[in-house]
Parts: sequence; C-alpha cells; structure tokens
Amino acid sequence: MGLKRKVNEDAVLVRTERGLWAVADGMGGHEAGEVASAKVTEALLHLPIVYTLDELVAAAIEALGQVNRELITLARSDHTPRTIGSTVVGLAIASGEFRCFWAGDSRCYRIREDSIMQLTRDHSLVQDLVDAGMLDPAEAEGHPDSNVITRAVGVRDNLRVETIGGDARSGDIFLIASDGLTRPLEDEEMYEELTMNPPEVAAGNLLEMVMTRGAPDNVSFVIVRVN
Repeated sequence: MGLKRKVNEDAVLVRTERGLWAVADGMGGHEAGEVASAKVTEALLHLPIVYTLDELVAAAIEALGQVNRELITLARSDHTPRTIGSTVVGLAIASGEFRCFWAGDSRCYRIREDSIMQLTRDHSLVQDLVDAGMLDPAEAEGHPDSNVITRAVGVRDNLRVETIGGDARSGDIFLIASDGLTRPLEDEEMYEELTMNPPEVAAGNLLEMVMTRGAPDNVSFVIVRVN
C-alpha cells in the first residue's frame, strides 16, 4: 500500500493457467479508484475462452470498453461529477508469443539475456513532450506534470488501448507494474534484481527498495518467467 496512501487503489489479476496477467492503478480517490481498478480486473477475469492471443486481446479490449462506459456513467451520476478511472496493463503469453495491451502509465518490461526493455509507452503528458522533442528524457521523472496521464479506462468516452506483441522465449522475464514501482526505481535496478534472484526473492527485494525510498504511491506488480 505504500507509506503515504490510506487506501490501496491498485488491483492485480493473475491467471497463470490462461497465460494472462494484469495490473490496474485506480484514480479518483477513496471509493472511486479502487472501484475502477477492481472493475478492470474483474472484466479481464471473465474473458471468454478463445483460441489465439489476438482473439484474447480483442476480447480484453472489448471488455475494457464496456468498463469504460460503466465508469463514465457512474462518474456522471455522482452528485459531484468527477473522474473515476484506472490505468491498465495486461500481458498474455501462449505458444512462444506474447501480447501486451495497456492504457495509461502502468508499464510492461521484458528482460532477455543482458538487457531490459520497456515494451510499453507511457500515455502521459510528459511522454508526449519527450516524443515531441520538447523535454529531455532525463528531466521527465522530476517534471511537475509527471503524474498527468492522457489515457485510462473511465477518462474519455472513446477508450484507446495500445497493443504490442512479439516472441516469448524460454528464460524471458516479463514485469508488469504500476508506477508505484517504476517511478522510485531505475530500470537497471529492476534488471539486476530480476536476473540475480528467483522471482519470489526479487519481488520482496524490489518492494523493500521502494519502501526505503518513501513509497509515495501504492505498489503493484507481477513477475512472469517463461519456462
């Protein structure tokens, strides 16, 4: 839950038997953010049985679209209109391939051999500035608008979910995480922990590192190692 939040607005989905994992980071404050993230993971939990990864991702995007409509309706029916939303990052693996789908700044990384790669691109104002050449990447983390995201479930009528895919090899390690993990830590620190230790040990070490740095946000992540 971190050290500065009173409520954990994150939610995690682990369906290893289906090769499906997800992390959702809710927003909107107490009784709003946790509702949004729970609706996201609940929808992904009940996806129909399909035969290919692409069909699975298509079903996930359709389900997230339904949650998006429900959250917007819920927010507009409130006496004090507000945003009730959640980021989402999902990972699916089957038959030597992976697919990742996301909206927001929760991330997916892949560690292969001697490198760590961020597979997702943050849907954030700061990332847009970096992409436009208006902000140096080194200045992004400390930017005053670093928490402003441009996409999330429940934020706009038209939800746009981005996807990426590729091969998944034996020994690959995937990490999906909320920004509560990725903001306090450097990519190289995550790489070192995930390559030097078994997943269970690495998870404990990563969490301890975040806590010692103040844990300003909730911390949720899933580590997936391909056999």
